Amino acid sequence: MSLCLFLLWLVTIPLLAYSQSNPRGYLLNCGAGSSSGNDVTVGSLKYITDEGFISVGNTSTIKQDGLVPILTTLRYFPNKSARKYCYTIPVIRGGKYLVRTTYYYGSFDGGKEPPVFDQIVEGTKWSVVNTTEDHAKGMSSYYEIVVQAKGKALSVCLARNNMTASGSSPFISALELEYVDDSVYNATDFNKYALTTVARSSFGDDGDIIGFPDDKFNRLWQPYKDQNPVVTSKHNVTPSDFWNIPPAKIFQNSVTASRGKPLQIKWPAGSLPSASYYIALYFQDNRNPSPLSWRVFNVSVNDKNFYANVNVSTRGLTVYAPQWPLSGETQIVLTPGQGIPVGPVICAGEIMQILPLGGVTVNRDVGAMNELRRYFDNPPPDWSGDPCLPGENSWTGVTCSPGKQYRVTALNLTGIGLSGSLAPNIANLTALRHIWLGGNKLSGNIPEMGSLKELQSLHLENNQLEGLIPPSLRKLPKLREIFLQNNKVKGDVPHTPQDKKKNIQLKNDLDSGSQSPARM
Repeated sequence: MSLCLFLLWLVTIPLLAYSQSNPRGYLLNCGAGSSSGNDVTVGSLKYITDEGFISVGNTSTIKQDGLVPILTTLRYFPNKSARKYCYTIPVIRGGKYLVRTTYYYGSFDGGKEPPVFDQIVEGTKWSVVNTTEDHAKGMSSYYEIVVQAKGKALSVCLARNNMTASGSSPFISALELEYVDDSVYNATDFNKYALTTVARSSFGDDGDIIGFPDDKFNRLWQPYKDQNPVVTSKHNVTPSDFWNIPPAKIFQNSVTASRGKPLQIKWPAGSLPSASYYIALYFQDNRNPSPLSWRVFNVSVNDKNFYANVNVSTRGLTVYAPQWPLSGETQIVLTPGQGIPVGPVICAGEIMQILPLGGVTVNRDVGAMNELRRYFDNPPPDWSGDPCLPGENSWTGVTCSPGKQYRVTALNLTGIGLSGSLAPNIANLTALRHIWLGGNKLSGNIPEMGSLKELQSLHLENNQLEGLIPPSLRKLPKLREIFLQNNKVKGDVPHTPQDKKKNIQLKNDLDSGSQSPARM
């Protein structure tokens, strides 16, 4: 699916604060600065500074009356050479999380229109961020996705695309991460897919957004009211009775139709691209509990039978489809059963697009690359998040091989002024074929590389390395180039009969220029 279609996945909120409390997870106020005194509260939710979760970008302040505190600051990313700009947040490996990104442009850069750019989660392109329409209406925008964490840290990144104007910079106002219980949306295989929010609505409401504390996961339920009659419930439901644990408040109001007549709802607003969607619908009989407090009706979506003989009582009910095709405008019709004395009723609904994950980089490689980054004093600014994915947003100087699982196959950071040392964990990158780190300011010892059986070329010339040359280099069966000249290393690479086929340069009297591979 073309990424431009994800422009639909944008929900708007007014600039006034909505009341919430602090659930599990991280609530980041982007661009707030390094002081803990910059923490802000929205309702009863406390947002902390994003410092420590990201190492790149500049900050800006928006001076405008009436803004929610989290919209008064932002972080933006002017560095055009970086392939992506990533937040890295500690999580539980395999945990399921709702991720929400919030954007308010506020003409922070003096421009008239906000920039357009990509957002990426766990190495998968999630959506295009285009807040132009909302900015014109004085609105902020947010996007949501439910995704499973691959490791002990979850990455959320922004990246330029071909729609990003040359003079503009990607930006972000707030980033929220909420842990979601195992039962929620459990019909989805989160090893293969994520769920992006299209619409989450409470029918019959025209008031405030429903969020935390009513929703324990701080999902936001937008009010949705049309021409259908509204009724109020006379009985409370128990959220834990439902797998998705919806807030009890969404059952307070519902829309209905007269006896014997179908109930028609055109929802969500706007046209949807042809794709598969997760749909969940929530119902409750609004009358006082009694033996007669139930209704039976059929549910269809775009003239296709969605669920037959739905029997709704005062305890409430949900029906869902884990994969349902939608295209264009959507209409839900509830048709009452024969002889039922009351009309059908519906309280709320969720529609989420099923997003196939873009691939997986081997965890061992991810861990080794992160350790390599920590050993460098000044790694490239985009060395965060997944080193390989998405392919066009891989780390600078990193080449990966596609497949069922991506592997790091080459490092080329020749002559970029890199300082620090080489992490011993580089030996865990067992698919490496080329290491080109010449012409930098690297110091310390050359680590053992005996496990790099695929290594074909090793360029560490013109650095400040010292210590003994690892004897394991002679055991690498495919190694054909070893350039170590102009360092302070000692020793030699022991000669073998195969050395006639190798290009070995160790001494300072050789050509001191560092080479960069034309093709790796």
